[in-house]
Amino acid sequence: MERLLESAESWVLSPELQPQMAYVMERPMQSRALGREESFPRPVRGGPDDFTIRRAVERLREGLFDPVAVRLLTAHEERLRGEILRALQVLDGGESPHLCIVGAYGQGKSHSLVYVQDLALREGFATSLINLDPREVPFHNFRGVYRELLAHLRFPDSDGPFPVRWKRWAQEKMTGPHNQGGGLPDLLPGDMPHLFKAVLTAMAHGNASLSEREKRMKKHAAYRPREFPMLLVRALGGEAVPVGQLRKVFQYRQVPFYREGSLSCRGVEPYLRMLQALSGLIRQMGCRGWVILFDEGESIAQASVSVRSKSYRLLHRLFTSDNSEPGFLYPVFAFTDDFFQRIYQEDYNQVMVRGEMEIPYFERDYAQEWQNLNIYRLHDLSRKEWEELSQKLIRLHARAYGWMPPAARLAQAMANRLDATHTQETRLKLKSLVDCLDLAHQEQILTRDI
Repeated sequence: MERLLESAESWVLSPELQPQMAYVMERPMQSRALGREESFPRPVRGGPDDFTIRRAVERLREGLFDPVAVRLLTAHEERLRGEILRALQVLDGGESPHLCIVGAYGQGKSHSLVYVQDLALREGFATSLINLDPREVPFHNFRGVYRELLAHLRFPDSDGPFPVRWKRWAQEKMTGPHNQGGGLPDLLPGDMPHLFKAVLTAMAHGNASLSEREKRMKKHAAYRPREFPMLLVRALGGEAVPVGQLRKVFQYRQVPFYREGSLSCRGVEPYLRMLQALSGLIRQMGCRGWVILFDEGESIAQASVSVRSKSYRLLHRLFTSDNSEPGFLYPVFAFTDDFFQRIYQEDYNQVMVRGEMEIPYFERDYAQEWQNLNIYRLHDLSRKEWEELSQKLIRLHARAYGWMPPAARLAQAMANRLDATHTQETRLKLKSLVDCLDLAHQEQILTRDI
């Protein structure tokens, strides 16, 4: 398993993180077992505080991942880091890469996605990380997927919502000294759906000024400026907003071209186009592009054949985006092997019967089409790697709870735990190791009290 288990020391000394993670050293803690001093880093401004470190341990205890734990406990990151950095360079060149992170349940797919997100943010990319769910966020309902991606959009320098960032940037462009007299639509990608182009323009414009007398007139009964921002945010997020209300907003926000196209979006095509267009717009706004990450991608195959066929078409579009769809979008999916087993077992000749017509469910043989996907496969850790991880967990637990662990005795106890849990998945092994540390900590406290 390709594991996210790098030492805390490497994280502290990493050149990329030094500007953000400044540390001073706490007083040395004497280890009775080792007979030597071991220092544990104490955070100052910008680093994770004791509460954050403790929360990371608590989430490991519950079998969950934590962003801080991902940073502090990452091993063998060279291969994954190299894969991502190569893809980001390809993206800069105008091509459209993709990545499939494949592994069994508990092997670290979610950890890997968080690591990729953190790396992409530090490299100057905007990111969105979402969980696919057949009931809440089914992949075939791409309108809902688009809505989730926009809601979870993060930028390298802030976590502020996209509409606020867009409005500030657009107004600076329209009023800045380098403005050449072009209108706001000139800043928007040409392939952006008409509705979203009008919405973004309205967000950047102010309301038309009406006198008190005009506000009381019947023809201006729809002038409700307090409602306009919420309506625009909902429309940009993919929600169904009545077209009549949008027309009034565009009228009072001075969007002259809104009548030139349809103000409704049907099907998945507008939202696919919007992802590509937004990635290009995000690049104009100062980022290098947009990295979108999907956890639990195997849920795509856990549906009926008609739903799977729709989802496969969408996946194929994201896997094989070409230069006819300009943008700077990097999709990353996490799959189990069950997903690809389902792909190879599908009957691609299966048809549905409507009247006297036979209509194929699948427009292509995806098992054949996806033979050259870019796959990053996770593997189980070796025994030596688990022992190294045990030492890192000892240090992390000691830092979290401020105690002096008997490292040699604990190493043997944790080795026994690894022997007892060698058939279990990774998250259960981590829970067991943290439990071993908890028992040793409690024993030390009770002994001291006695």
